[in-house]
Amino acid sequence: MAVKIVRQPKNIALLGAPTSAASLAAGHERAPAALRAAGLVARLTAAGFAVTDYGDCTTRVFTVDEEHPRARNAGQVLATLEELRPKVEIALKTGALPVILSGDDSPVLATIAGCRRYFRNVSLIHVDRDAGLNVPATTPSGCVDGMVISHVIGRGAPELVRFHGEPPLVREPEVALFGVERLDEPERQFLRQSPVRRYLVQDIERRGAAAAAEDALEHMHGRRYEFVLHVDLDVIASEDFAATNLSAPGGLRFDELREALAVFTRQPTLAALEISAYNPALDPEGAAARRVVELLAELLASRLETQPAAEQPNPAPALATEAAADEAGPETPKAVEVSPAFEAPSTAPAPAAQPEAASSRAPDDATSDPASSDDASG
Repeated sequence: MAVKIVRQPKNIALLGAPTSAASLAAGHERAPAALRAAGLVARLTAAGFAVTDYGDCTTRVFTVDEEHPRARNAGQVLATLEELRPKVEIALKTGALPVILSGDDSPVLATIAGCRRYFRNVSLIHVDRDAGLNVPATTPSGCVDGMVISHVIGRGAPELVRFHGEPPLVREPEVALFGVERLDEPERQFLRQSPVRRYLVQDIERRGAAAAAEDALEHMHGRRYEFVLHVDLDVIASEDFAATNLSAPGGLRFDELREALAVFTRQPTLAALEISAYNPALDPEGAAARRVVELLAELLASRLETQPAAEQPNPAPALATEAAADEAGPETPKAVEVSPAFEAPSTAPAPAAQPEAASSRAPDDATSDPASSDDASG
């Protein structure tokens, strides 16, 4: 029996993935707590949302892993994925929009896997200065953050590629890399032959952020199928946002990022939103955290102007807690303000949609030659 997910546009499910295990240094694991402390729930509630806070996964911190130099801390990364995925599934089942506060980039694998529980076709828009296309055989550092997209498309460390079932999580033509500026040579070589769409910083600046975002949606079928939006904050130029481990000049300006995200977040096919790479240790006054909170509230509030009303009236709030308890055992979400969704079973699964054929030609956006990242993800 298939479960029909009935979207509740005013409902947000907040989840934390406090991990820096996939990074090259500690710090990112503190991001979920810091963004909550900066008033995220209150700000979203004031914007008109009912927010259910599902709490955090176990905190996992970067350590030097000399035993696995080609994929450092992969076991810790896998543990976070296995813990987060069912939380995403439960959140989606209520009809809410999952908003995942992540440390490093690796939890996006669990977010996509959770979405695939209910949606046949899931695409990915990955907003990041780094491509994440290294693999254990090519990485100079062993940093799993530098291999995240490889794992999404079915390449990389076997335990991370297959944790959810048969790869890939997302087919290459349905992945858009947005804001890329740093590429290692093996990543360049791979992209020359891959249908993965990529939007380099200089091309976004030339075309305009909104136009580039519209193009990304068109080419990875984001208007037709559900998609996950992952935003690594180190995509922002250090002149505008320096509270990340890999902050540097260049990148997208803050207003350019806002303009692109406004296009992505207003889509009714947005299945989940994930924010990563904020480091509170680099933001002692909390100004950067407040800026992220305001950006999220602004973008999500704009969805209320474009999304239709829920398809079915909400039942009593207690049902959400009971449903979560049935699937998650004794751990239940902390209800900040709950408006759970109605669930309607269908008699048969929906027929699989047929995606459009994608050219294997490298897209026009790949003509520029960005600087090498030296595998510096996370």
